[in-house]
Amino acid sequence: MTTTDATTDARTLPGPSSDPWELPDVTDYVVGILGGSGPQGRGLAYRLAKAGQQVIIGSRSAHRAQATATELGLGIQGADNAEAAQRSDIVIVAVPWDAHAETLKSLRSELMGKIVIDCVNPLGFDKKGAYALKPDEGSAAEQAAALLPGSRVTAAFNHLSAVRLTDPGIDEMPTDVMVLGEARADTDLVQALIGRIPGMRGVFAGRLRNAHQVESLVANLISINRRYHTHAGLNIADL
Repeated sequence: MTTTDATTDARTLPGPSSDPWELPDVTDYVVGILGGSGPQGRGLAYRLAKAGQQVIIGSRSAHRAQATATELGLGIQGADNAEAAQRSDIVIVAVPWDAHAETLKSLRSELMGKIVIDCVNPLGFDKKGAYALKPDEGSAAEQAAALLPGSRVTAAFNHLSAVRLTDPGIDEMPTDVMVLGEARADTDLVQALIGRIPGMRGVFAGRLRNAHQVESLVANLISINRRYHTHAGLNIADL
């Protein structure tokens, strides 16, 4: 759905299917990416737009967002975070952990009723490497749900390499993406969006109470990547 009116209401979403691989059509959904000028955000913007999705990059600075959109091309648009949230049907949260709570608090009204996909990983770093942090709410996704009671919060895209996402030499990304959420209709829609990217598969992985394990696994992937000089992702066997 192409939206130009900042007051456009969130669309009515389809109900869940009994077949886990029978997913809704999300071709016409507009995807906004908060923090879209950062490495993960711009990588997701590039992959989704390349797959034919309409994408709006959001940033604290509209100028920075527009510059990133122009650099990436593919019809991507840029705006400040508030406008990107207002104009989108689905919103991906890809801001730094330190800005997570503040950003979501400020956009509560713009995100009302919308699917929100949180891909933020609360991590700390010291001389021993990366380690997982645990927010008071339990996870970044649960913090988002607490701060956005009127939104349909899910978690996904946590384990994707920004380097691989932004590499134009990679046409397909054979990667599984774990999706968490409270309503199956919401996670089905997120899985469908993930499946738009060639090679990617969204896999339902439980409710938001399990998001901490998913987010904290990124610390292990960082250790793997440093040891083996790679950009590892996830593939779930026998599914």
